[in-house]
Amino acid sequence: MEFSQAFRNGDLVQRVIAEIRRTVTRDWVIMEICGGQTHAILQSGLDQLLPRQIELVHGPGCPVCVTSLELIDKGLAIASRPEVIFCSFGDMLRVPGSNQDLFSIKAAGAQVRVVYSPLDAVKIAQQNPDKQVVFFAIGFETTAPANAASVLQAKAMGLKNYSLLVSHVCVPPAMHAILGSPDNRVQGFLAAGHVCAVMGYWEYPPIADQYGVPIVVTGFEPLDLAQGILMTVRQLEKGTHEVENAYSRVVTREGNQAAQAMLRRVFQPVDRNWRGIGTIPMSGWGLTPEFAGFDAENRFDVGHIQTQESPLCIAGEILRGLKKPHECSAFGTLCTPDNPLGAPMVSSEGACSAYFRYHRQMESVAKK
Repeated sequence: MEFSQAFRNGDLVQRVIAEIRRTVTRDWVIMEICGGQTHAILQSGLDQLLPRQIELVHGPGCPVCVTSLELIDKGLAIASRPEVIFCSFGDMLRVPGSNQDLFSIKAAGAQVRVVYSPLDAVKIAQQNPDKQVVFFAIGFETTAPANAASVLQAKAMGLKNYSLLVSHVCVPPAMHAILGSPDNRVQGFLAAGHVCAVMGYWEYPPIADQYGVPIVVTGFEPLDLAQGILMTVRQLEKGTHEVENAYSRVVTREGNQAAQAMLRRVFQPVDRNWRGIGTIPMSGWGLTPEFAGFDAENRFDVGHIQTQESPLCIAGEILRGLKKPHECSAFGTLCTPDNPLGAPMVSSEGACSAYFRYHRQMESVAKK
């Protein structure tokens, strides 16, 4: 705790902000790709301390937000089966499907359980041999190793009643999709430190070179974020596009090699549909042929799912950095954390929930 407090030191943050003010001469648009960073920025008020030339936009780095509506509806169909115990992290329970969510399925009697690790779900499968236990495996590269480990453990234990509903997505293809879009506004990236702790940042230099954008690997404390923004601004002002590491106490260029080897064994690249964005080629992971027997989509015949997204929700534009949550006509009225129209309002890493939670509070204080 004492170590982390140093990275929340207000005086140090103000010094970095002052240096940003001295450095910036033009308007720049920087995207923090991680939803956790978005919440940290708004919670600390960092966005309000920055000079007006710096605009922060919020990327698709919330795994709950980008899990496709089709896959959520498939999860709901599987969870409704009487022979299934459906396990998930808690922040998925209120994410709206086409007509309902996991919370309402649970209230109607389905066996939906909140777990803190996929290994908890493996234990539930071991304890309930007469049930099919399905874990909703969402997330970026950060959570994938634990999900891979659960499959390896289930195989070693000879469990035939455990499977994953896989919705893994990967950061680099999303960056390509954003930067390659004709309406792209992003001029620099703050890369997600926890993803890079697993994967390293060796995949990023070709992206920086191809699109001419600086990429800075950044942590989650106010000082981490301020330093990452400063390093990005310095490159933008100089016209350079390098990959820099502002989170060296956690991240190395190569990343966790053992975790990457496990991921290569259990998962393989697949096309993935991102909610609000569409299909990005080779942007996700699916189970390899060796572990296809643990694929819940293959195990359960959920058929062709007809999805229906809310016509009012602009989550796709928010996730691509084209609009801010408060620009949505439903924000804070028809769409709230208690009655979300889209995943970014209910997810703990969603941009809309961050704006609702922090900006609303600050606006009310300012009015007083």
